[in-house]
Amino acid sequence: MDSAENAPPPSGENRAGEAPSSTEVGETTDEATVHEEGVQLERTIGLVGGLAVGVGTMIGAGIFVFPGIAAGRAGPAAAASYAIGGVIALLVALPASELATAMPRSGGGYYFISRALGTMAGAMVGISLWLGLVFASAFYLVGFGSYAVELLARAGVTIAWPVPPTTALGFVFGALLTGMSFTGTENTAKLQNGVVALLLVILSLFLGYGGLDALGVFGRASTPETFAPFGTTPIVTTAALVFTSYLGFAQIATIAGEIKKPGRNLPLAMVGSVILVTVFYVATIFVATSAFGSKRLASFGETAMVEVAGSFFGPIGAIAILAAGLLATVSSANASIMSSSRAVYALSRDALLPKKAGAVNLEYGTPHVALTMAGVPVLLLVASGRTAVLAEVASFLHLVMYGLICVALFQMRRNSPEWYDPDFRVPAYPLVAGVGAVASFGLIAFMQSLSQIIGVVLMVVAAGWYFYYARDVELKGCSR
Repeated sequence: MDSAENAPPPSGENRAGEAPSSTEVGETTDEATVHEEGVQLERTIGLVGGLAVGVGTMIGAGIFVFPGIAAGRAGPAAAASYAIGGVIALLVALPASELATAMPRSGGGYYFISRALGTMAGAMVGISLWLGLVFASAFYLVGFGSYAVELLARAGVTIAWPVPPTTALGFVFGALLTGMSFTGTENTAKLQNGVVALLLVILSLFLGYGGLDALGVFGRASTPETFAPFGTTPIVTTAALVFTSYLGFAQIATIAGEIKKPGRNLPLAMVGSVILVTVFYVATIFVATSAFGSKRLASFGETAMVEVAGSFFGPIGAIAILAAGLLATVSSANASIMSSSRAVYALSRDALLPKKAGAVNLEYGTPHVALTMAGVPVLLLVASGRTAVLAEVASFLHLVMYGLICVALFQMRRNSPEWYDPDFRVPAYPLVAGVGAVASFGLIAFMQSLSQIIGVVLMVVAAGWYFYYARDVELKGCSR
């Protein structure tokens, strides 16, 4: 979307005047998203950067934290769990791509849903998106801590930790990533590009060799095992667990206000990242379960891939995968913290959070208050160390948003406001969006009870905030 004439209508205002009107979008160009009072987010992220955000967020947990856990739940059929997650993600990425090219604003799914389904739905989803990314970031940092501890142990480094080392290391790096995000999106994107490029090289070499080994090219016998030793239900429950691995494409939409040439780059980045990482995930489970069998793989826990690499390449391979795991989990946490802050920024621009939350640092051009609101709760959650719960709560909150994104597409197509002029349109949209909505909502039913309870509580808190603070806000441009 290249001109202000085609831009979606501006943000919200409060009838009663208690919460100042959020800054209205005055112009959206290929260079910047400019708001009415002159504050702007520059478009500094290109296609490669967008792919790096999506792939970098998704490639971490799916390959370096989940394989052992997933294999323990579903056996080799965990590959099918990843495939199910990938299909659902793709069914949502297509509608999200259409909405994003029509509304390339920071906030992503929140912005789409608020304009299509109204203020209350937008407020609940926006707050849930912020909190969902907080849980996801904490999950990634716990994974980082696990890999860092394993690396130190293999290097013979012993430290008298006053707290669990996984918590300590995750906390420290979470603070460092949040601090780096204060200095500018461009710096964060450069780190993301470099990390993802190196990561994909390491993984391609590892999976290439491991795949040939699993197929018997090198004469090594694979571990024979029934494909679905625990039945079919664990395949779907495992898909619900590992779906956290597919949150990255939504991160791209969340930073849409900083993507160059959004009409072209947003769909390519979102759809392309989902397809790429799904291939990597399925290949990883195939290689890992072929090397050890699901039961033994599960016994290795969150660092199972280190043992797989060690079995192929010896100590050098284990160290290489440890380094890759560190890069991957840092990359995932980095992208999630940045995206979480942009969700807060978007809520503030629409007056659904206090205006101060959307303040932009004049030196670096970053929303520093929003970054603080993203980074601080992440650090608090890292202390829990509850990997599976953190992952499923993040998935719960995102799946609600994904289902509503599909519903939002139906609403936009039906109402077709004058400003709705996407550069990309979903092929066979009624089928794609309908199946995407049903699959997103349906997957929630297969999560563990604790994750569902926490997710519902957070949604209720978001609704409570709306009625307490923002029920007088009217969003301009809402299609309802």
